[in-house]
Amino acid sequence: MEKRREFIKKSLMGTAGIAIGGFGFSAKSYASIIGANDRINLAVIGIHGRGVAHIDAWCKLKDSQNVRLTTLCDVHEEFFPSRSKMVMDQSGVNPRTEYDMRKVFDNKDIHAVSIAMPNFWHALGTIWACQAGKHVYCEKPAMHNVWEGRKMVEAARKYNRIVQVGFQNRSIANVIEAIQFLHDGGIGKVFMARGLCIKPRNSFGIAPDSKPPASLHYDMWLGPVTWRPYNEKRDIYNWHWFWDTGNGDTGNQGPHQFDIARWGLNKNEHPVSVHSTGGIYGWSPDECAQETPDMQTSVFKYKDGSILEFATRGRQSNGEGSLGIKIGNIFYGTKGYLEIDGSTWKAFHNGENKPFAGSKSEGTSNEAISLAGPSETEHFSNFLDAVRSGNYHDLHCDVNEGFFSTVLPLTANISYRLKRDLEFMGGDMDREKFVNDAEANELLTRAYRPPYVVPNEV
Repeated sequence: MEKRREFIKKSLMGTAGIAIGGFGFSAKSYASIIGANDRINLAVIGIHGRGVAHIDAWCKLKDSQNVRLTTLCDVHEEFFPSRSKMVMDQSGVNPRTEYDMRKVFDNKDIHAVSIAMPNFWHALGTIWACQAGKHVYCEKPAMHNVWEGRKMVEAARKYNRIVQVGFQNRSIANVIEAIQFLHDGGIGKVFMARGLCIKPRNSFGIAPDSKPPASLHYDMWLGPVTWRPYNEKRDIYNWHWFWDTGNGDTGNQGPHQFDIARWGLNKNEHPVSVHSTGGIYGWSPDECAQETPDMQTSVFKYKDGSILEFATRGRQSNGEGSLGIKIGNIFYGTKGYLEIDGSTWKAFHNGENKPFAGSKSEGTSNEAISLAGPSETEHFSNFLDAVRSGNYHDLHCDVNEGFFSTVLPLTANISYRLKRDLEFMGGDMDREKFVNDAEANELLTRAYRPPYVVPNEV
């Protein structure tokens, strides 16, 4: 146990009061440190989809962590009655509801926010929260584009806020054990990591543009995105499959396995090259409006020659490895290979089909977790522990870790969209660009729509 704690601490340490555009937030008045016994008041922003899991987790931690979910925020007001009832039934608290997150940030009684909004809101929501003095738990992927992710890191450090990214595998004991085994040389020198996202999805069809529902604050839903008419096929969940709002499944489910792959390779740096190819094979454009690929293969190389492969498959497909992995990872080393599926892992020597090491406690596959619903209070609890300690090194997935892992699917998507291999410089902010490729560099950021603008100076 002590060895594992030291491993987490070392791996985390190895990675690298202004107003918000007239909204009048100031971090100065929120600077007090929360004591070990003080109650933490929290708001969930984005209460559909993953937001339901956030609500469930915070309510479960009500007594053990002295946390109260006091506020729910969403631009879809239709969700307020059912989600408020969830909070009341599970914690006895009747939460306040808001559709404008800026009112949440302006509330001095709220110490932290839990962001489960769509990907294109993650960066700006986190930055605004940090500027307002709030600590942040932010869903994966950390951001929608590379540039704004760097700004999230800058904001967390500038305002001394705790920002945890929702890569909850980093808080699963068996996964921690497997990564420790890799880093200790259990299969020799690891030279390749493979990530798998085999998640078949059906077509969601097409629909004409229309008026948004009366319960939806559509302008605020779009936020940073260039204005376009409302379309029901680009709203709830389907926003994942369009480039202006989502990142496809490579950037939806994929970031979890990208994070494990990078963690297992022990790479606290960006790759030097990326190649990604694929397409839409399940339907024609007149059957579905989806823009992102349903089949995608991505390959990254690091400066020492290590390789990270990733397979995204939205069609029916076989699993891989002895565990039949569909959502998971396989690592290859000079002495053997190691498989991770959910919280189960096994290691094999070269030339042998019987594992010589693996998870001692019973694990659960990612597919089973997906069907049963996640149990992830450990990651949320770790966030609260770090809020109380005031030390971001106590986090299992600090925003800088989340940033490095999210850069991988985002740069893969740029390679896919441009249909060519890309060379990436990496390094600090001034060098996080592609080599001699202005067109690719334009896709590292976006044109923001006022007033929903990620600032150059956070």
